[in-house]
Amino acid sequence: MNGETANDGNSARLIRGLSLLAATAIVIGAMIGQSVFLVASDMSREVGSLTKVLVAWAIGGAVVLAGAFCYGELGAAMPEAGGDYIYLSRGLSPICGFLYGWTSAMIMRPGSAAMIAAGLLRLLAFLSPSVTTPIVAWQLRLPYESQPFEFTFTAAQPLAAAAIAVATGLNYLGVRTVGRFQVFLTALKVATVAALLVLGLAAKSPSAPQQAFIASPAHGPLVALLTALVPVMAAYNGFQNLGSVGGEILKPGKNLPRAAILGTSLVIALYILINWFYFHLLNFSQVAQSRHVASDAVALLVGDTGAKWFTTAMIVSAFGSLHAGFLTGPRVPYAMARDGNFFSFAKRIQPTFHTPSGAVVFQGCVAILLVLTGTYQELYSYTMFATWMFLAMTAVALIRLRVIRPTLPRPFRVWGYPWTPLAFGTAASAIAVNLWLVSPVRSSIGLAIILMGIPLFRRWRMTEPAVATG
Repeated sequence: MNGETANDGNSARLIRGLSLLAATAIVIGAMIGQSVFLVASDMSREVGSLTKVLVAWAIGGAVVLAGAFCYGELGAAMPEAGGDYIYLSRGLSPICGFLYGWTSAMIMRPGSAAMIAAGLLRLLAFLSPSVTTPIVAWQLRLPYESQPFEFTFTAAQPLAAAAIAVATGLNYLGVRTVGRFQVFLTALKVATVAALLVLGLAAKSPSAPQQAFIASPAHGPLVALLTALVPVMAAYNGFQNLGSVGGEILKPGKNLPRAAILGTSLVIALYILINWFYFHLLNFSQVAQSRHVASDAVALLVGDTGAKWFTTAMIVSAFGSLHAGFLTGPRVPYAMARDGNFFSFAKRIQPTFHTPSGAVVFQGCVAILLVLTGTYQELYSYTMFATWMFLAMTAVALIRLRVIRPTLPRPFRVWGYPWTPLAFGTAASAIAVNLWLVSPVRSSIGLAIILMGIPLFRRWRMTEPAVATG
């Protein structure tokens, strides 16, 4: 299967309309969201030194760059809609691919969209603090929990739902249209980061003397570094998503690995530079205590009005990440439904725009539900362990495919094989184990959510895959 035909092979199908530039924009757009503008404060409080903050970003960058090489080979060899669902199904077993797709479709992708939308509103709170004012709040006591679960509904939640609805609507349109729009959004966010760096270089001196530590870290050095890597890897998340639209990239054998490696490399460089910018303008205590570190740093240079304009640009950046997630995410349930392994509506192709309309609307509805209930953070945190477990499994799938399918056409081969996939798989496993040790209950719940897919896999496997209709 070449990944282009989705339904009957004649009327409604996915089309290859994403150029190298659009594919690169998807990678950059998926990775650069709101996290890099916010998480430096959390990391600083955890590790206690500027050097360790930058080391954490560099380590995370090395891990995702190795991952980009791995995904470059897999995507070029199997340029079809579905990404990891395809790689794990063929490299390990169909049930491994299904469980990834099940978790991705039900929680990981919509949960990520809900988190991005919430982060977007956190940036909006810098412009209008009233959006975070609680409208409704109550407490619910749960068994075996010492602290009650607090549910708070604010004005930000319906606004976040509206942002998700807009992203859903845009991605209902043709892939060429949304590809061009993603290029535009990515250009804006890269220009925003570049402008921040130019301002930092133009600054004659930091606002205050730098200090090495703000306070003694709460954990030992290794634990603190591993903990700081959690938001780092969340900020880098998205490097692996390009394969989901492999069936819609022009000349995927060349363009997919180039876009994955180029986009990831550019983001790594920008992330390290923008964190230097924060510490160049603010002392360590100011960074650690700030809720809007990027906006606070800009305010020192151009005043509150200038900071508000830059914050607006950061909001556009966050929306670009949300949009990229809706461009890539729905292709996973679409590919599953096409194979008869998911709800049949997800394989519908919009006959005019040639987009997986059923899967796009499904992801939008689940993301809106999560953001309105306010439970998306808990649900997404349950899948953090699973996310890195699946990334480790993908590295294993690449190595196994080299063994069991040596004649599979591979227009791109991962550099440094087998050490690169081994290093990536080991790092992903270490992050998953650390998440398990830090949050064993939530990791166990996440694993339980994954395993819930097994009976559904068996049920769908009993039914012959049907051909999708428009």
